[in-house]
Amino acid sequence: MSTAAKRSTVVNEGIRLAVFETGNPDGETIVLVHGWPDTHELWSHIVPKLAETFRVITYDSRGAGESTVPQERAAYRLSNLASDFYAVADAVSPDHPVHVLAHDWGAVEVWEAAAQPQAVDRIASYTSISGPNLDHLGRWSRSRLTKPTWTGLKQVFAQTRASWYTVTFHIPGLSTWRIKRQFAKGWPAFLQEFSNVDPALVTQNPTLWSDATHGTNLYRANLIPRLTNPRERYVDIPVQLIVNTEDVAVRPYHYDDTSKWVKHLTRNDIPAGHWSPISHANEIAELTKKYIASLS
Repeated sequence: MSTAAKRSTVVNEGIRLAVFETGNPDGETIVLVHGWPDTHELWSHIVPKLAETFRVITYDSRGAGESTVPQERAAYRLSNLASDFYAVADAVSPDHPVHVLAHDWGAVEVWEAAAQPQAVDRIASYTSISGPNLDHLGRWSRSRLTKPTWTGLKQVFAQTRASWYTVTFHIPGLSTWRIKRQFAKGWPAFLQEFSNVDPALVTQNPTLWSDATHGTNLYRANLIPRLTNPRERYVDIPVQLIVNTEDVAVRPYHYDDTSKWVKHLTRNDIPAGHWSPISHANEIAELTKKYIASLS
């Protein structure tokens, strides 16, 4: 088993993606995909727990860490991000499908990839944490507004209130001010306040400010188109939802309709906040290993 990560570069659409490999070279391949404003280092507590069993691949998404940072908003569309994922998967495991574990915007982009036709041949399983399929979210909201009940309206309002910060991310000057304000005390302090993460577990990435500001393009390029015009997106690969019941950004009940869209769905709720890959690394790793083992 390798403990030191081997770095390589995968080029897709002119974007250079920094890819890191460690773990058991004879194990099945699992690809870990981070969200905003993280890098592959998000998984630093989970990788060692998977490395004995799996060949573990992490990478910095476009706009983050050591990967290329596009300036134009259009480069951050879900279709581009899904294309990046498949480019990495094809480079590291061209002959076998990969398992996937993804968080936040990483989960959103893998949902996009999972609904594409090639998913059944390239993705062996997908474990999603705190990142919805935006089309499913749009359909969920629409269904509760067109046939309103008191509970449904309360849920939509609660999710809207939880996501209000995304409105500020659509306004360049305001988004910069908000990020500065949120991170003024440092990333560890923010995660402690927002997600009840022990600051001792957090290492602040040196590219955090750039990643956070450029990463707002994820919101600008995707939220309004997908939520206002949601597509029918069916997923035929095995999917595990790890739902953080204390997540203040992604409320757990919006996953209640996911089984309408996903043929093979497993759901596990854990009492965690948004950044559970840091605060609940043991639980995430164990649920992922058990789920993949159950598919054998």
